[in-house]
Amino acid sequence: MENLDVMVLRTLRDWRLAGRRALLSTVVRTWGSSPRPIGSIMALAEDGAVVGSVSGGCIEDDLIARYSRAHGDGAMPTGAPALVKYGITADEAHRFGLPCGGTLELLLEYDPDADALQTLVAALEQGRLMQRSVTLADGTVALSEAAAPQELRVDDQVLVNTFGPEYRMLLIGAGQLAEYLATMAKFSGFAVTLCDPRAEYRTTFDQPGVAMTTEMPDDAVTAFRPDRRTCVVALTHDPKLDDLALLEALQSEAFYVGAIGSRRNAEARRQRMIEHFEQTPDSLARLRGPIGIYIGSKTPSEIAVSVMAEILAVKNAVTLPREADVAVAKAAVLSV
Repeated sequence: MENLDVMVLRTLRDWRLAGRRALLSTVVRTWGSSPRPIGSIMALAEDGAVVGSVSGGCIEDDLIARYSRAHGDGAMPTGAPALVKYGITADEAHRFGLPCGGTLELLLEYDPDADALQTLVAALEQGRLMQRSVTLADGTVALSEAAAPQELRVDDQVLVNTFGPEYRMLLIGAGQLAEYLATMAKFSGFAVTLCDPRAEYRTTFDQPGVAMTTEMPDDAVTAFRPDRRTCVVALTHDPKLDDLALLEALQSEAFYVGAIGSRRNAEARRQRMIEHFEQTPDSLARLRGPIGIYIGSKTPSEIAVSVMAEILAVKNAVTLPREADVAVAKAAVLSV
């Protein structure tokens, strides 16, 4: 599974390039409880095909009935974008499944320009952060590169939404743990790349949709150009492969840099880096290890759950309790 916004925009682009009529729906305002946050998008084709979500299913069915031929009576309008509200009354909230009487407002863009979608998707695939502005009077779209993520803005004249590139994961080292972690990362919206120069390990790695590189890991990190939406995870247990790659990743903007291993191995890794690579405790502060959160994991699949949970917590800026730290928790268990 890839980044949902990119998937929606890519699918919508393909529909429009093929000459299919379609609309783009964006959540622009919410009141009370809402099943999807502001900025969520969904695309609907004239035949009723849907990608993305603005409500988790309840409003999508109404949009299909109103604006597609799926039920035989739908008709997709043309012209300027339209603002529509759902859940204004208690009866409507109940009808559309909105929690606690919540209300949301959508902007519907009819037949978005295919060329503009092509330009936007290409920029996102290149790892660029893009701002998309829609003039409400006529649906004209303007694209520009953004310096930083911003919240959706809308007024009487324009809607401005920022779309970020896909979250990416670089795994160093093939193996069973890498397969489980790659699977979970893909389902969590990450584009995954595996790096392993060892042919004997790569032969058993089988994960569709995972890019593969056979470069030395530090060269792979450099070529990957980690940004704020990138995590780098070393899984080989081999200092010759892991150490230089981790050091290269620590010099980047990657939001997560970590390596598998026991508490003893993690400490040995830090000492090697200090003694042989002129690192300091401060320069290694972002290096995570042992990685994961403590759930008593033993098997590769459970360890992958633990690691993915920590990565998502860091991505979502969630501060985990000290007791969830693997090293702290295991030390506590052993002291009992």
